[in-house]
Amino acid sequence: MRAITISQPGDVDVMSLGELPDPVPGDGEVLVEVAAAGVNNADLQQRQGNYPPPPGASDVLGLEVSGTIRALGDGVTGWSVGDRVCALLSGGGYASLAVVPVAQLLPVPDGLDLVSAAALPEAACTVYSNIGMLAGLRPGQTLLVHGGTGGMGSHAVLWAKALGARVIATSGGARKVAASRELGADLVVDHREEDFVERALAFTDGVGVDVVLDVVGPSYLHRNLEVLASNGHLAIIATGSGPDATLPIGQLMRKRASVSGTTLRARPAAEKAEIVAAVRRDVWPFVEDGRVRPVVDTVLPLADAAEAHRRLASGDVVGKLLLAV
Repeated sequence: MRAITISQPGDVDVMSLGELPDPVPGDGEVLVEVAAAGVNNADLQQRQGNYPPPPGASDVLGLEVSGTIRALGDGVTGWSVGDRVCALLSGGGYASLAVVPVAQLLPVPDGLDLVSAAALPEAACTVYSNIGMLAGLRPGQTLLVHGGTGGMGSHAVLWAKALGARVIATSGGARKVAASRELGADLVVDHREEDFVERALAFTDGVGVDVVLDVVGPSYLHRNLEVLASNGHLAIIATGSGPDATLPIGQLMRKRASVSGTTLRARPAAEKAEIVAAVRRDVWPFVEDGRVRPVVDTVLPLADAAEAHRRLASGDVVGKLLLAV
């Protein structure tokens, strides 16, 4: 199979397109002929040597793919060769073939472009496991999404609006502010020029927001708690840069608030299976009716993985970058 290989940890020039042996699906796995792979910040961290794959996972980059099933491993039921799927991976996505545990497959609905579907699995599973399963966002509540045009943020805006929640999104610059509005955010705050705490409190008549999805990390901790309503939940999905912040326990207790921090890749297979099943139950109906859709910035050929990494690192991306095989 064709795959992006890494000669050693480093800059984008350590990646090249090469040939690797075809993988073989084991018990409870399927072999997917890859149409496209999503590009995520975790891939950049792995390329630099800062985020190694979990034990047993492929060392090929790529945490999500779309494609068609080519072969079934022993014990696989409910799926057939030729089915259109997208999938969550622990690694191995930047390749023409990928092995996927059957519990991490999602069907690609009729009418949805197969390549674009590669933008969904990582964002859907990360967002829903945090603001749906952990925070319990409900219709009528208010969600604050930092990075409202990123791969995670854009999906969070679409899913929360489909659910019936109000959404405040922070974005940087006129282009991204406009993109957040087009996604349906009720209030968009340009974090380069405006104070999101002040704007969000004014928007909620001083009550605050019920859930915060944070992709910034420690530097936003205190301000996120300030904008959180009583009984609210702060979901942190990025470590950010700079020193760790001290959690103000008194403020947390006064607000009866909760804070969670999660990653997805290293979770046990059973937890990933539970998340994927919940996404299929609670998110996929919105994908099927078009209210939640892939938000794709650019599709590049697999051979241009280095350019994809450069673009993602620049921060000037709306939605997801995809590599088409």
